[in-house]
Amino acid sequence: MPAIPDNGVFATTHWSVVLTAGDGASPAAEAALERLCRTYWFPLYAHLRRRGRGPDDAAELTQELFARLLRRDAFRTVGPEKGRFRTFLLTAADHLLADQHAMDTALKRGGGTRPVELDALVAEDRYALEPVSSDTPGRDFDRRWALVLLDQAFARLAEEQAARDDSAGFAHLKAFLAADAEPGDYVRIGAALGVAPNTVAKRVERLRERYRELVLAEAMHTVGAPAEAEAELRSLFT
Repeated sequence: MPAIPDNGVFATTHWSVVLTAGDGASPAAEAALERLCRTYWFPLYAHLRRRGRGPDDAAELTQELFARLLRRDAFRTVGPEKGRFRTFLLTAADHLLADQHAMDTALKRGGGTRPVELDALVAEDRYALEPVSSDTPGRDFDRRWALVLLDQAFARLAEEQAARDDSAGFAHLKAFLAADAEPGDYVRIGAALGVAPNTVAKRVERLRERYRELVLAEAMHTVGAPAEAEAELRSLFT
């Protein structure tokens, strides 16, 4: 059984965590369920808000979704050979919305599994900062899912730089993962780091390449096969 990391980032593949979550009521299964909830709760919460649910209902339904999947051993029936994990979760969320008795049984949910406590206030504060979008709820879900992939990849990249004892350098260079340098930026940062501007440029290039690799790795964790990862990223970022 794969170990569940405690550093906020999946060290194993996401599918390994999913399969562990479906492995009964063991401590490892509960830890896996909590990790899945905390990683993917906001795309699901925001999707439920876009579908007309209020803040409290959306928070309760997000928690109920994972508890229901665990009660029904749904994680035992999914796997990388069956396609995208985001599609599985979105379909499950839409089924939950269609099930009108879910709210009536809110106090009974859990099936013996300790509910994961999600902070509805933090969720709603974050949702309130989201730009107004004319996209469909499904497309909004995809956009937020893409942000989860980027956040996970960025966290892994930051960990790698910390392990190399280069957190200070990364703090100067991370802004260039998503934006081009302005004239003079590399000169200024080179002076701060004690290196030549062309060295800064090379380090930024390496960081960007590594970040792209990590984003692709994150996508590979939630699709059926490595060959589908590039298509997954194209569908999310175009």
